[in-house]
Amino acid sequence: MNLDYVPPGKVAKAFMKDSSFVRGLRGPVGSGKSVACCMEIMRRAVSQEPNASGVRKSRWAVIRNTNPQLKTTTIKTWRDWFDDDLGRFVWSPPYTHNICFSLPDKSVVELEVIFLALDKSEDVKKLLSLELSGVWINEAREIPKSIVDACTMRCGRYPSMRDGGPSWYGVIMDTNSPDESHWWGIMSGEVAVPEYLTQEEKLLLVKPEDWAFYTQPGAMSPKIDLEGNLQGYEINEKAENIQNIQKSYYEKIILGKSPAWIKVYVLNEYQTLLDGKSVYPTFRKDVHVSKEALQPNDNSEIIVGIDFGRTPSAVFIQHLYGGRWAVLHEVIGQDMGAGRFAEMLKREISRQNWDKHTFKFIGDPAGNQMAQTNETTPFMILRAAGINAYPCNTNDISLRIESVEGVLNRMSEGLPSMIISPTCVTLINGFEGGYQYKRTYYMGNEKYDEKPNKNRFSHVHDALQYAMIGGGEGRRVFTGNSNPSRPTTVARVGSPLERMNRRRSQGKPRSRFAAL
Repeated sequence: MNLDYVPPGKVAKAFMKDSSFVRGLRGPVGSGKSVACCMEIMRRAVSQEPNASGVRKSRWAVIRNTNPQLKTTTIKTWRDWFDDDLGRFVWSPPYTHNICFSLPDKSVVELEVIFLALDKSEDVKKLLSLELSGVWINEAREIPKSIVDACTMRCGRYPSMRDGGPSWYGVIMDTNSPDESHWWGIMSGEVAVPEYLTQEEKLLLVKPEDWAFYTQPGAMSPKIDLEGNLQGYEINEKAENIQNIQKSYYEKIILGKSPAWIKVYVLNEYQTLLDGKSVYPTFRKDVHVSKEALQPNDNSEIIVGIDFGRTPSAVFIQHLYGGRWAVLHEVIGQDMGAGRFAEMLKREISRQNWDKHTFKFIGDPAGNQMAQTNETTPFMILRAAGINAYPCNTNDISLRIESVEGVLNRMSEGLPSMIISPTCVTLINGFEGGYQYKRTYYMGNEKYDEKPNKNRFSHVHDALQYAMIGGGEGRRVFTGNSNPSRPTTVARVGSPLERMNRRRSQGKPRSRFAAL
């Protein structure tokens, strides 16, 4: 086999020459990063030391987030370079390319490439059981860090030591730019580690010594005038793969695109990408987000909105003077129930040194529904853990959204009525477009869903809405009063730590719900 391939630029070439255990390549669309990964798989297969029979054995898994993306994009790119002439491609799941060819030294390359989609449970199970030489994660911004970690455990296990073991093993990744809260930016050192993370969470995002991240230049550069205004874009002379695409390619694809889209796909910058229609189009990060982390006012209660589910979320807000609101903090759980989330909330309150404040907790009314397994509700579990939470008096999504939107669009004494702490990273990314109405197509016409899309941004925004309703902003929507009265939906409680500490001092046993 003789492939006429030259790396598309200096960065891609350095990525391919690197032998780090985990390597990542981030670049704009059309930069040749996916093809570079395809070639790296083949290069490593050819470089594998032959066994006693003269066979160079290797096995790779190729990962993509969804099956449609895997078939139409990843597999297509692979087969553009490696077709059936090299071996049989099996189109039944898991899609597999069995490659076999001879080299001039009479050795034989046997390469098995298995294509897996993470939206299929059987593919995820398959991945976790494979013995592999390497893994290619295509479009890694769509993949959670836990999957990357799982992939590292499957590498280095093929060929077996009886066949000499793998000459090299590891994980290669490529991606367009993700948002600023993504693990890629933090681990690469291109994005600061968020202060709100626990020490344990921060340690999980420290780049291991044998990991390497490469960043290709943007395909275009913004043209800025003397006053700092964007005037347009021009081709970046340092862009990679320019020799393999049409000269006008980037100039044409940016036409009609949003600045956020251009930042991600052309400029190669970290940015939350809006795929649908933003729920809050009037949000402005430079207006509504504080430059420094916010601390609560001692003279005002803290209202905590809570959304339940397996990704429970909480948002801490406080009513300031003149009808203004401070959004202080967010807490987001992963794959946990109400009991564990209650303990997480209490730990966070203690960590922030907010345990002396007065709190009001208001949550999703659906949290009053009993579980079939033990006939308890999330609210019962929270109260048993010392968090005296009550359901919001409405779950009307239009009212909830308007209660936030009204504050977002309001000014008070020349200041925005909503100011958000920069520690609320997921909430802010949601405001920037992540919390959105999903775009759909019917009979060729573009439409949007009537309700916001359920994604990783929706849970924390649901929590904010419950907090605003609990703070009286729902009443303002009906009355038009810009200075809502004190909330009446939630009973006043002290710190959720007080009950716990009181029980410990009295030597009373914990409730049976507290451990759920």
